[in-house]
Parts: sequence; C-alpha cells; structure tokens
Amino acid sequence: MNILIMGPAGAGKGTMSERIIAEYDIPHISTGDMLRENVRNETELGLEAKAYMEAGKLVPDELINAMVEKRLQESDCEKGYLLDGFPRTLVQAEEFAKIADRINKPIQAVVALEVGIEALEQRITGRRICPKCGAIYHMQSHPPKVEGTCDECGSEIIQRKDDTLEQLQVRMAEYEKSTKPVIEFYETQGLVHHIDASKTQSEVFALVKEALGKVA
Repeated sequence: MNILIMGPAGAGKGTMSERIIAEYDIPHISTGDMLRENVRNETELGLEAKAYMEAGKLVPDELINAMVEKRLQESDCEKGYLLDGFPRTLVQAEEFAKIADRINKPIQAVVALEVGIEALEQRITGRRICPKCGAIYHMQSHPPKVEGTCDECGSEIIQRKDDTLEQLQVRMAEYEKSTKPVIEFYETQGLVHHIDASKTQSEVFALVKEALGKVA
C-alpha cells in the first residue's frame, strides 16, 4: 500500500510511522533521511544537493523530486511505501502526482494526524531528549526514573531549542500555510483519512488500521 502520513509537530508521526511499517511491511521514506543518505553516499544527486547546502541554499524541488522518484523504484518498495515529510507544499504535491503516475506508484491513502493546539503544546514543551544516546522522554507521560538523567546512559537530558511554545506557534503557522493546501489537494481525490491523534498510541493506531483497512 502506498501511504502518505501528515500532521503537525507533536502529532505522533514518528510513532505511527514505526507501527505502520511494521504492520504493512513497507519502507519508511523520510525525505530528510533520504537527502542525508544521498549526500553521505556521494551519489550524483547527493553531490548536487551538497553543493546547494554548502552554499547555504535550499535544495530545489526538482532535485528532491528526482531522489524520491529513484527511491520509490527500489526493490523494497514493491509492496508499497510510507512517505513522510514530502510533499510539503501544493506545488510539490502536484509534481509528485505526475511522478507517481509515471512510475505507477500513486498514493492510495493519506493519514492525516490531527491534534488540538493545547494538546500539542503539552506534548512539545514536556519533551526531553538525551543528546548522547537519543532516548526521548516526556515530563508527564514518560519521565526518567531519576529527574534530569537518562535511564539508558546516565547523561543529562535536555529540552531541544525548538521544543518551546514559541517555536510550536511558528511551526503551526507554517503548517497551516504550506501543508493544509496539500491535504485539501488529496481531499479532492478522496484519499484523506482524518485521525484523532489526541488519543493514546494504541487507540490512534487502531483508528489508522481501521482507515487503511478500507483501502487494502
């Protein structure tokens, strides 16, 4: 199944992505990870992207599109894919539709995770991470056993600079401006499944499975 997952910061895309790829045996394709991998492996596309990045410029859509097209034609995508972080804008969505049709891998379902701003604020501002091992905590729902200390490696946990109310508001404004039109684009095709992501992880995944079950 070819799936696109969308949602604002703090909606739980990472957690739901892990559960979806395990359930449906499809690869998780994050454009950020894909870009870093191409740069690290010094592929032709990666070298082009690196030149833009080193010049302090955004990697153009055409280059990202080419990476996505190439990635979706790899053997592990035969059963489908879970696309995350792309398309982010209406222009990207329209261009990706052409690419997906050309390689016969059109999006079949869009999982739109939705959470109110109050719940997002609580999730984001309460999040803490370990800079050494990457473990993630939440001061209310998943605190470390010893306050301020990582359970895994004993390092001091920190709050990321963008895990603040101010940054959340900036990201939400950008989401409303750029990403909502993408959801509306897929709405016209009858592909969007709106998921109440304010519930527990198990409850949210049950809703996701129910929605995808109507597609499979």
